[in-house]
Amino acid sequence: MDVSTAFAKALKTCRKKKGLTQEDFGTVSSRTYISSLERELKSPTLEKIQDISEVLEISPLTLLSIAYFYQSGEKDLGRMLTKAEQEAKVILSNDK
Repeated sequence: MDVSTAFAKALKTCRKKKGLTQEDFGTVSSRTYISSLERELKSPTLEKIQDISEVLEISPLTLLSIAYFYQSGEKDLGRMLTKAEQEAKVILSNDK
């Protein structure tokens, strides 16, 4: 699965799990824009991912993690997140 398809699936899954409609994103975006994202017609900016995540009441990292989980075909979300955490710790430890 490509990353655009995975993001569309993650957004739609999160939205439905939270019981939200596309119209519920009206404070940060139009229904048409959310629909375009879910149909892979557009790609969001980082700022838009932040805005969408606030409406979903989840971390942007959660939304992106779910998208990359779908994209990777990984079977264990915990293993994927642990790897990301370890990589980030190494990078950040070299940043001091």
